[in-house]
Amino acid sequence: MEGERASAIAEFLATAGWGAARPTPLAGDASFRRYYRVVDGARRAVLMDAPPPQEDVRPYIAVAEMLRGHGLSAPEIFAAERELGILLIEDFGDDTYTRRLAGGADETSLYALAIDTLIALQRAVTEPPELPAYDEPTLLGEAALLVDWYAPAVLGAPLPTAAHDDYLALWREAMPLAALPDRTLVLRDYHVDNLMLLHDRAGVRSCGLLDFQDALCGPASYDLVSLLEDARRDVSPTLREAMTERYLAAFPGIDRASFRRSAAILAAGRNAKIIGIFTRLWRRDGKPQYLDHIPRVWRLLEADLREPALGGIARWLDRHLPPAARRIPDWRNAA
Repeated sequence: MEGERASAIAEFLATAGWGAARPTPLAGDASFRRYYRVVDGARRAVLMDAPPPQEDVRPYIAVAEMLRGHGLSAPEIFAAERELGILLIEDFGDDTYTRRLAGGADETSLYALAIDTLIALQRAVTEPPELPAYDEPTLLGEAALLVDWYAPAVLGAPLPTAAHDDYLALWREAMPLAALPDRTLVLRDYHVDNLMLLHDRAGVRSCGLLDFQDALCGPASYDLVSLLEDARRDVSPTLREAMTERYLAAFPGIDRASFRRSAAILAAGRNAKIIGIFTRLWRRDGKPQYLDHIPRVWRLLEADLREPALGGIARWLDRHLPPAARRIPDWRNAA
């Protein structure tokens, strides 16, 4: 950290009673946020540096309070400077799901805990949360990222306006079928990179939750597919089905056919979004490391497109982004 930002953070830490601590960088993510561990004797905390105007810490604070209010493990916030976008939060340690899985931990047990945590959250949310709606315009804007960013990168030119409009029209037809009777708290990035194992807590509280500042009010099916159709790691069909059944068994009154249709539509939209975002991270933000995941996400999207309600979108993709175009973009061919 350098310059005015470093001075502001130093002043924030001093005011919060952590002036003797020196921030040590932790792994970043795809956003403008940066994280640092601060240690002062036996005390440990995490500093979140979320600079405005790119970031806003207020949603993080609000959702963290919701999650803790529902008995789940979101980091406690020790100090906050909302206008500057600086938070000092509870340190959950280093045992992310991703690290545990890479170290050979039992995959089924970890995913079962994540499913049970999702069930506990959705049971606790008895009224739609006071958050922005995960509505059709938002979902359409996300699905459009595939044609706005990825298509020009692999085709060498933007799509014709008519083809672009046809793509969005097909999504407008499909999106209403993703709606479910009740709306809930949708964390949106509910996957292993954002889950932690907390050994000093029991039950679903042993699942630590991270990166939830983009939460919205929407369909319960979204976070399930976010977990089980992971853009960054392969989840076997057997495990996906077992965890889906574990989830559905907790809600015996659910219309399974409608739920599975909703899940397929939202998963397809999410995967289209991710392909576009990973391309944008490379083109706009200079982060090419996400491109390597695109073939996996295409495989997930192609599987989602077996849902009959997505038949029109599948045919559109076969025409405008056929299998030969479903690859890692080459910067030499980018428009």
